[in-house]
Amino acid sequence: MEDREMKVFLIEDDEDIALVVQEALKREGFEVTHFKRALEFFSHIEKEVPDLVVIDIMLPDFDGFRIARFLKNRPDFADIPVIFLTAKVSEKDKLEGFGLGADDYITKPFSIKELVARVKAVLRRAKGKKDTKVFKFGGLEVDTERVKVTVEGKEIKLTPSEFSILRFLLENYGKPVSRERIIEEVWGFDRDSTDRTVDVHIKHLRDKLGEYGRFIKTVRGFGYKIED
Repeated sequence: MEDREMKVFLIEDDEDIALVVQEALKREGFEVTHFKRALEFFSHIEKEVPDLVVIDIMLPDFDGFRIARFLKNRPDFADIPVIFLTAKVSEKDKLEGFGLGADDYITKPFSIKELVARVKAVLRRAKGKKDTKVFKFGGLEVDTERVKVTVEGKEIKLTPSEFSILRFLLENYGKPVSRERIIEEVWGFDRDSTDRTVDVHIKHLRDKLGEYGRFIKTVRGFGYKIED
């Protein structure tokens, strides 16, 4: 935690749940602002930017996915971490949430201690992402400043696109990342880049990383993630 209070925006229409979440986070030193409707949030975020947004998906006016899409499409808000807090438990909903760039997805009913722990974890990862220049994963080391990758101390030559994909997966360690997000991150909105482009680069990347290539895992029908 930093010296100043970390600001959390909570978008939740169930007042009982909102009260429990607010009280728990405030006890941990967070400053929490609650919104019952998306429109209230849209208006307020233009005046004050939070460190984290916790969003219920099923809201009276707009669904939470639309809010996340709004945040990720705005350059000034795109880096704000997002946690979904929802009763929607299907794998399809979870993948859609992660596909929109969510940092975590918590289903109701939930443990308030677990919620607080996951809020703290997301904020730590967000801070680490800003600070980290070297990622270490077992014997794999990725130096983003020097654009250098080593496996067990031996330098591995990657193309710029392969390096960008690896860095992006490590920045989102353990999180499923859609092919669409990889394309946007690596090639921008190049209309010639397709899902097949991503798959081919992932295959080459796995081959070059040797034994560490197996940690790049396929999320069927969606994309990829890296984890042990």
